[in-house]
Amino acid sequence: MTISNTIAITPDLIAAHGLKPDEYQRILDLIGREPTFTELGIFSAMWNEHCSYKSSKKWLKTLPTKGPRVIQGPGENAGVVDIDDGDVVVFKMESHNHPSYIEPYQGAATGVGGILRDVFTMGARPVAAMNALRFGAPDHPKTRHLVAGVVAGVGGYGNSFGVPTVGGEVEFDPRYNGNILVNAFAAGLAKSDGIFLSQAKGVGLPVVYLGAKTGRDGVGGATMASAEFDESIEEKRPTVQVGDPFTEKCLLEACLELMKTGAVIAIQDMGAAGLTCSAVEMGAKGDLGIELHLDKVPVREERMTAYEMMLSESQERMLMVLEPSKEEVAKAIFVKWGLDFAIVGYTTDDLRFRVIHQGEEVANLPIKELGDEAPEYDRPWQPSAARAPLPAEKVAAPADYNEALLKLVGSANQSSRRWVYEQYDTLIQGNSLQLPGGDAGVVRVEGHPTKALAFSSDVTPRYVEADPVEGGKQAVAECWRNITATGAEPLAATDNLNFGNPEKPEIMGQFVGAIQGIGEACRALDFPIVSGNVSLYNETNGIAILPTPTIAGVGLLPDWSKMARIGSAKAGDVLIMIGGDGSHLGSSVYLRDILGSTEGPAPVVDLAAERRHGDFVRGIIRNGQVTACHDISSGGLGVALAEMCMGARQGAKLSLAEGRGLPHAQLFGEDQARYVIAVPADLANFVRASAESARVPFRTLGTLGGERLVIDEIIDVAVADLVEAHESWFPSFMA
Repeated sequence: MTISNTIAITPDLIAAHGLKPDEYQRILDLIGREPTFTELGIFSAMWNEHCSYKSSKKWLKTLPTKGPRVIQGPGENAGVVDIDDGDVVVFKMESHNHPSYIEPYQGAATGVGGILRDVFTMGARPVAAMNALRFGAPDHPKTRHLVAGVVAGVGGYGNSFGVPTVGGEVEFDPRYNGNILVNAFAAGLAKSDGIFLSQAKGVGLPVVYLGAKTGRDGVGGATMASAEFDESIEEKRPTVQVGDPFTEKCLLEACLELMKTGAVIAIQDMGAAGLTCSAVEMGAKGDLGIELHLDKVPVREERMTAYEMMLSESQERMLMVLEPSKEEVAKAIFVKWGLDFAIVGYTTDDLRFRVIHQGEEVANLPIKELGDEAPEYDRPWQPSAARAPLPAEKVAAPADYNEALLKLVGSANQSSRRWVYEQYDTLIQGNSLQLPGGDAGVVRVEGHPTKALAFSSDVTPRYVEADPVEGGKQAVAECWRNITATGAEPLAATDNLNFGNPEKPEIMGQFVGAIQGIGEACRALDFPIVSGNVSLYNETNGIAILPTPTIAGVGLLPDWSKMARIGSAKAGDVLIMIGGDGSHLGSSVYLRDILGSTEGPAPVVDLAAERRHGDFVRGIIRNGQVTACHDISSGGLGVALAEMCMGARQGAKLSLAEGRGLPHAQLFGEDQARYVIAVPADLANFVRASAESARVPFRTLGTLGGERLVIDEIIDVAVADLVEAHESWFPSFMA
């Protein structure tokens, strides 16, 4: 059979496919001839950054991915972690940055759809979603439009599909003006003996196409997601996929029903690069070849070419290797759910990837080199320059502390996100125990009387830019702290590493430093990375985003009746700070939002102290000695106290007089490994004695009660005024 090729392969065409001249030469050496147009598209899809991780693979291998509870680490659709009693949690985070900037509603919606498919492809029913969003400056002309579109897209898909959104982040910075970030997280529950993988097994077995029909939407999407943006951005709109959450809900139910029949040998979501990526990955992982017959692929548009069918990123589709004797059973399930079911190919024993269209062989390629042997680069990198220390005495105190605190809680980045999360269904499925706005979202494990899972997503990009290693450590530590603050034991994490152009040594240096910090923190805190995603080339006209390695984690609460919340403190409770006094103002929000400066180093993360303080806090929460808990992060102790008072709708009379250092550093310093806890007055002495014996530093701050937050002689502000400032920024911005 001859290989058809009617389109001339020119240097311009090669460049348009995101392939460098040396990569094209590698293709020629590999196959010994010029590729067909379809083969060029296949190589472009499999060897781009988004699918092959060619710039990051070397460094990702250094991350800790194993642990006593880890059942499946990176390399599958999602990670799998044991949560006792034969239950497992399946979770992952992925980016949909470029599509969401081009077409905010569909970009965000299909980001949610894709991550939900990653979870239920493994055999898990999704039970929780989160999203970490980064937008440009609030006064940038596109920002409001992008916020409205992305939030509507996240809600539109998640609400219709029926999964609660339990947490996330929304931040603004001018560095995201031309390249927003949309990172979507999903978690699902399964039984440990009911996990499905993507590795094909067995020769001559049917390869089955499941779900929705293939159209022209999303052709070249993964290649687009692996390139910088410029003025031609609007022309890229056709590369954004279109989602249908109702079809996906049917696909979920059909897949979970099919999985119970024993028909599924391997299953893979059709995500980036669609049919190409899913088929190649299944075959390459199983050391098998795959032969596809495109005339059998269900399509919804006429005269689609082989190239378009192989690279379409139409949503709500799966590829499966089927047990042949179960073909009729499987087909009946999908027909019942109104979905397409078509045998489109077979597994082979020759390690070739063959594609046949209208009787012609349009591709015949070595499957391993396409899949798990794609190029791997060791890109040159230079470490970020260390910043000079910035002692607190060199940083001006605010002229008016009340005004400074009100400004911080009512700022673009510290204000309430209620406007956002009230557009998401946070209660669907009926298992949500803590809604967004707390340290972590908490969801009951259905069918179990006391067990719950806690979820958080965190990163502080300004720290990562100041010091990638410390910033990487801090992202992990804060996620671990937020989970701990509910009383949950942090089990494992997923990462979403968003950076600029890795071909620039300074950007690659940020990436390498962040990975070093993340790895160090994950090892120290027994918090392995079990899945994740890398998003590079987040630049527009040469301006890179802030380095944003998002960490999302999962924790286990054996008894949710003892969990702690931010706002559940009561009048008469004693407030105690766990950890040292605030002293670090470098790269802080006080410096940025009150003094208009971004100078200074990131705070140092003492991982031994994180571990010791966190283990202590979790212990006293589980012993029922804590009524409320909040970790201290951006904005320092002052903002943490304001958030606790607002949550409880209670004032407090507090003092820093016994503390060491300057009042503005004690209030707004962003030193790490710290929490504020509220404990009943009759337990305060016992808790303090326990902290002393555990060698955990603490400071008694005062008592909750009244209607005003009073701190020594420097702060005296009505809680109602704090609430007004905190709640009003987002609605007035979006109005």
